[in-house]
Amino acid sequence: MESKVSYDVRMSEPATVRLTGVLDPREGWRAERCTIAKAVDVLSTRSAMLILREAFYGTTRFDEFAERVGISEPVTAARLRELVDEGLLEREDYREPGQRTRQQYRLTEKGAELFPVLVALMQWGDRWLDERGGPLELLHRDCGETVGVEVRCAAGHRVETGEIDVARRRR
Repeated sequence: MESKVSYDVRMSEPATVRLTGVLDPREGWRAERCTIAKAVDVLSTRSAMLILREAFYGTTRFDEFAERVGISEPVTAARLRELVDEGLLEREDYREPGQRTRQQYRLTEKGAELFPVLVALMQWGDRWLDERGGPLELLHRDCGETVGVEVRCAAGHRVETGEIDVARRRR
């Protein structure tokens, strides 16, 4: 006698945010002036993201950016210029004894505020793209615990994706 076993295998759907107010139904509006799209336009190249990573690691000089990111000098020059034009990095002069004046690059406040974005990308990559969890970890200098990014509301509650409503900005 042959036994037939059936399994009800249902993949749980990833949680999504809920559109509310004039945003529901979704088909009734377009994502105009989307700040995600604007941010991606600024950071749209791999080399731009990796130059920012290196700036957070303390890299300041042109040749160090090119070497550490593994890109050509023309690409390095173009990316640094774009990041300066966008206000994420600023140039400042430096001079080694006996050498000509050169420029180095430092993060601006605008650029420094991208750190949680890079941490979130690192966390995602550690979880989904490297079976060993990635080669680096971020540690809180004061207590030694790992550092991560999570979404919280203004009252301090941790919020999961499925608990978020998207609404038109209140003016």
